[in-house]
Amino acid sequence: MIRPILCYPDKRLREPGNDVEEFDAELHALIDDMAETMYAAPGVGLAATQLGIPKRLFIIDVATDEDEPSDLRVFINPEIIAAEGETTFNEGCLSFPGLREDIDRAERVTVRALDKDGNPFELEADGLLAIAIQHENDHLDGKLMIDHLSVLRRRLMHRAMMKRAAADAAQ
Repeated sequence: MIRPILCYPDKRLREPGNDVEEFDAELHALIDDMAETMYAAPGVGLAATQLGIPKRLFIIDVATDEDEPSDLRVFINPEIIAAEGETTFNEGCLSFPGLREDIDRAERVTVRALDKDGNPFELEADGLLAIAIQHENDHLDGKLMIDHLSVLRRRLMHRAMMKRAAADAAQ
C-alpha cells in the first residue's frame, strides 16, 4: 500500500524514531508499504519517520538505472559507527519534493544495523549508498537536509516549502 509522505514543515518530521523491538508480520508489512511508497515517489531512500511512524527504520535502493536489478536494503535500529572523508552531493528528499541542495557529507561510512528479521549486520559504504545512509539516518534523529544549509539557503528552502504547503492547502 502506498502511504502518504510527510512534507516539510510537518512537525512530525522532527520526531526522532524509537528502536524497533518487534520483528513481526506488522513490521514486514510496514517495510513492504515503505518500498512501494518509495518506488512510486520515486526515491532512493525512505525513513519510517517520513510516514509519521516514529520507528528507527529506513530502506534504500540505489539501483537507479532501469536495467539494474532492485537492490532494496533494510536498516533497522541503525548506528553509523565510522565516517571518513568529505564529499558534497546534490541531494533531494521526498519530504522536500522538487527541491535539491548541495549537502556536505562523509565520503564513506560504516553502519551497524539489523535486517528485517532482526539479524545484525555491518556494512561499509561509499558513493550514493553512503550519502543515502547518512540522509536517512538523519531522518531517524529528527534532522532534515535543510539543517545542513547556510542560513540564507535554509530561508529560501523554507519559503519555497511554505508556499507549496499554502498552495496544497488551497486545493
